[in-house]
Amino acid sequence: QVQLVESGGGLVQAGGSLRLSCVVSGRTFSSRPMGWFRQAPGKEREFVAAINWSTGSTDYADSVKGRFTISRDNAKNTMYLQMNSLAPEDTAIYYCAARNLVRFGLPRKDYEYDYWGQGTQVTVSS
Repeated sequence: QVQLVESGGGLVQAGGSLRLSCVVSGRTFSSRPMGWFRQAPGKEREFVAAINWSTGSTDYADSVKGRFTISRDNAKNTMYLQMNSLAPEDTAIYYCAARNLVRFGLPRKDYEYDYWGQGTQVTVSS
């Protein structure tokens, strides 16, 4: 059974940092994309960042580029999202996701991903 479990969310002041973790169990996602999405109250879920588990290639939403860094540790089967210079508009529930099938590129649409974590709340105060 595949499980993705996020952790690391919390309350932080604007300008602060957090690191989210997503531990994967049940299978490996070699050569497959994994990503982070977020959903703020009253808004649709949106793409944040994605990484190819094998190559390490990455993609970021424009709103987080230069502030957030996605990475993975193959040995720990864990994906990370380092978030710096946080702003109130980053407040959301953050979800990690994994795609079952290999595909070229790093998808930004949530329907391209098959497995999801339960989410972790990030709140940035002004």
